Formats: sequence, C-alpha cells, structure tokens
Amino acid sequence: MDPAERRRIVEETFRKYGEFVNPGLVLLFRLGGETVEWEAEGAIVRDIDGKEYLDFSGGPAVFILGHRHPRVVQAVIEQIQRMPASVRAMPRPAEADLAALLAEVTPGDLRFSFFCHSGSEANEGAIKLARLATGKPGIIATEGAFHGKTMGALSASGRDKYRQPFQPLVPGFKHVPFGDADALARAIDDRTGAFMVEPIQGEAGVRLPPDDYLPQVREICDRRGILLIVDEVQTGMGRTGRMFACEHAGIVPDILTTAKGLGGGVMPLGAFTARPHVWEKMTADPFLHSSTMGGNQAACAAGVATIRTILEENLLPRATEMGNLLLAGLRELQRRHASLIRDVRGKGLLLGVEFENSDIALMVAGWALPRGLIAYFSLNNPTVLRIAPPLIITREQIATGLDRLDGALNDVTQLLQEVESSP
Repeated sequence: MDPAERRRIVEETFRKYGEFVNPGLVLLFRLGGETVEWEAEGAIVRDIDGKEYLDFSGGPAVFILGHRHPRVVQAVIEQIQRMPASVRAMPRPAEADLAALLAEVTPGDLRFSFFCHSGSEANEGAIKLARLATGKPGIIATEGAFHGKTMGALSASGRDKYRQPFQPLVPGFKHVPFGDADALARAIDDRTGAFMVEPIQGEAGVRLPPDDYLPQVREICDRRGILLIVDEVQTGMGRTGRMFACEHAGIVPDILTTAKGLGGGVMPLGAFTARPHVWEKMTADPFLHSSTMGGNQAACAAGVATIRTILEENLLPRATEMGNLLLAGLRELQRRHASLIRDVRGKGLLLGVEFENSDIALMVAGWALPRGLIAYFSLNNPTVLRIAPPLIITREQIATGLDRLDGALNDVTQLLQEVESSP
C-alpha cells in the first residue's frame, strides 16, 4: 500500500469516528498519534504504517492466546464454512461440545451453561438465574466491582461515575467493601438471594482480597442460604495460573460467569455456568432466558479450541511462570521510579501498577504507546495500569515490554521535572 493510500485511510477513519462513532474517542485516539490499528499476530499489534506494538493489555484480558491464534482461527473458519449461525430447530454440536468442556474444567459440580456474547450479558444472566432460583430479588455486590454496563450488570458494579448518569438503576442491589467477609454477613437479610464477587477486582486496579476471604464468603453464603456468583470474566481462562481464579481459594461458586478470553480473542463469547440444583427452573422452561445469536456455532467452536489449546499447550503453569517474571520486573521498575509508582501487585498474568495519581497513569500509558507498548489504565481505578499480556508471551517480549515501560516512566519523570523547574 502506498503512503498516500495509507494516509487517506487514516484521515477517513478519524473523520468517520468524529462524525459517526463518537467525537470524544477521537480526542483520546489523537493522544496516541495519527494512525490506526491494522493487523496483529501473537503478542504483536501493527498499525497501518507497519509499526509494531507489544500488547501488554490483552484487550483488556481478551487476547488470552494472543492475536489470531492459528488453532482458534482454523476452528472458526471450518465452522463458518459449514454453518456459522443456527436456525435453532436442532441441537448444535459446537455448543454441546463447549458446554461439556466447561463442565469439565470449571470447579466442583458446575454443570449447565448458557452462552452469550459478552461479560455484561453473562452477568445479566447470572443475576436473573439467582433471582429465579431463590425467588428473592436482593443481590449484594462489592464496592469497586465491575460487572458490566448493561442495566443489571451496572447495578451490581461499584463505581458511581458509571452508575449515576443512569439512575434509577435496577432495584434490589447493595454494596459492601471488597475483601470484608464480616460486612457481607451483616448485609444479608431475608430478601437477599445472592452475593456477586470477582476473585480479583480487575477494573478496580487489580485488587486481591485476603487469602481467607473467598472461603469465608462461601461459608457465609451456605450458612445464610444465599447463592454465590463468582465473576470470572477477567480472571478466567487461565489468566491467574488456574483455569479459574476461584480455584486458588478452593471454593465452588453456585454460578460462574466468564467471557473475554473464552472466545480466544477471535469471537465474542460469554457464558454463565451453574450447579444443577440452581438450574432446575431453567430446565422447566428453557426459554425463560434466551439470546438470538448466543451459542452460535462459530463462537462456540472458538471457545472449544481456546480451552483445548490452554490445556494441551500447558499454558496454566506458563501463566504462573511468566507472571512471576513480569511481576519481578515491574517491582524493579517500582524501585527505580519510586516517586511515580506506589504499588505493584497481581497474580499470574493479571498485574497492576499503581501510580501516585491518575494523571501520571494516563501520561505513562500515553508515552508508552509511541514507544511501542500498549497498556491500559483501569476504569474503576484510573491510578492503576492493568497489565494483562497473552499467556503465550515470551521471556524476550517481557524484557522488551519492561524496557519500553521504563522509557515511558523516564519520559514522564523528565516532563514533571521540567514543569516543576519552570517559572
């Protein structure tokens, strides 16, 4: 492609975003330069000019196998060539295969799955199922939580910036501090049907609870007769070194939600999976909850290929190994840039770098991009850069990413020094 054609595509894309998508996004994109994303493979993204960027964001947490993993792409192509969607007059083999595989890899006796397109939809379905199974409308969630931006999922989420413009939200929700099991016990009343929680709060800045938190939560839910919904949309699919992060705590939720990485970074795919006794009323009327394109064969084929790839290529221990390497490197950057970085934390390949304020986090992300590193700040805690590279990331790529992040930190330090010394 000649330079004039590339420039035309860039200018047309920015113009159309401003006129037909969202002018606010144009302002944000221009901070990263006048270019557009064009192709990607593995942990590398290329813009239209061929410049390479190392993807430390993962989408965020979508590209669990990197970009265009050949096994997932091939599975989708083969399914599309046969039948990508469904008339829903007969059972669908790909959906059946994925449901059986999820029953195999989810903890405990989780068994029945419903498939959709996103984490928000998965969490909406989980909320509906909890109310259906218990006959109680009350849902307790946690402060700082992020479960999505559709109305039910937003009602469970815990940041007022995203909730307030859409009030009144769905009634029946209340929030307690994350990591505080006693607060959960106090909040339960006779209208409470379920507690909804992330094993690690991703959008809140990669917040890890105390080690005994989830076991205590499980015991409280059992003792008080309410369901436990665990949102594994970000933490699932091997992200933390186990297929699902709740396995680190040795607990089995009543309902588990997943999305993002489930589609292997190729197809949009989400699911909620429940224990048999919770699913009973869905069995009596399987059309109480439905989705026109949910469970389509192309997306389910991607899910099957993704899970099999994670297992067969031993990516769970790899996530732990590469995560420990990356965590050590980030802590070294914290030591060298102590005036900027307040904390580094995480598990597996879900890591957070917390800065002194959100302006610094935004500047570091902005300065990292032209250096060839993609990293996002967290929506519910913009002081934190969330680092979530694909499970196939190499040692060499980790070293490169840390070097580029170090360069961005140096850039920001220099800028701040210049501002302080200016009259």
